[in-house]
Amino acid sequence: MELIPNLPYDVARECLLRSSYKQFPVIASVCRGWNREVSLSEFFQQRQASGHSQELLIMSQARIDADREPGSGKNFASPEYRVAVLESGSGLWTELPPIPGQSNGLPLFCKMVSIGSDLIVLGGLDPVTWQASDSVFVFSFLNSKWRAGANMPGVKRSFFGCASDSDRTVLVAGGHDEEKQALTSAMVYDLAEDKWTFLPDMSRERDECKAIFHAGKFHVIGGYATEEQGQFSKSAESFDVSMWLWGPVKEEFLDGGETVSTPIYATTAEDGDLFACWRGDVMVLKNDTWQKVSQIPADMYSVAYVVTRSGKLIVIGNGKTLAGYSGSTVGYICDLSSFRWVKLETHVGHVQAGCFLEV
Repeated sequence: MELIPNLPYDVARECLLRSSYKQFPVIASVCRGWNREVSLSEFFQQRQASGHSQELLIMSQARIDADREPGSGKNFASPEYRVAVLESGSGLWTELPPIPGQSNGLPLFCKMVSIGSDLIVLGGLDPVTWQASDSVFVFSFLNSKWRAGANMPGVKRSFFGCASDSDRTVLVAGGHDEEKQALTSAMVYDLAEDKWTFLPDMSRERDECKAIFHAGKFHVIGGYATEEQGQFSKSAESFDVSMWLWGPVKEEFLDGGETVSTPIYATTAEDGDLFACWRGDVMVLKNDTWQKVSQIPADMYSVAYVVTRSGKLIVIGNGKTLAGYSGSTVGYICDLSSFRWVKLETHVGHVQAGCFLEV
């Protein structure tokens, strides 16, 4: 089969491999052959292997009204959040089309994860009523369209831990219900089947916990119980999907003091090392002990998302501001061999969540 008339298959495929992800919807609409080609998982694997893939940092970022006067009371109203995309290679910023039916923007405090060429947005709070949402929305970078996924089952929860295995499964764990009761329940979402499955409960309540996928397991870190509002636990527990059970609780997973007042943001490096941003420091877990390796730049007031790529740690967060949600997004790249920081060019607008996608 000829992908492009009068061109050898390998040459034609190379042309498609070199295309920008922004051209995928057009490519897929040209003909069935092109649509089938760019829909194959092998196509994206070859893009990555040949160095033609594009690395995207995806964020839930506040849209700032340029007509608002700085310091006015209106700045403290809930802003409209949209999906902002930073191409890490070129530094270009773009914005995804809005989710159909979500005229007030993204749910506040929603979670974002990626699987393959899909972005998944889960839960959050309605921007108008502040009621918890059980919604799931999936954006395909292949056809540049949103679709609704199966709603999260059970009680409506918010401020839960969320992570993907980057293959087909998303974990949701903990958070609190509409009565502000911290939860022990957890579940997984199969993107390919659009199906939710409940897991056995965790050993304890974990509101505002963090979740990552590391060494073949889902790990839920920190959080706090209903009666311990804001006093984050130092413990963590891990779920082995193959065994379908939670492992023993690691009570002293985090070091430092009797209580922890801030959440941890963790990520797994390509070599398997676990890095974390916590209390203003960058830490790495070595032989079950956290070691400080660097300090987060002082102009980053709060961390929203961290990821490691190609020997570098990327940290996205928010700067200090006196104007509500209108402060600039702050981003840095840290070289993990020298621990030197380079600042990213960013846009104005508070960031609540983020994820990484390579397409």
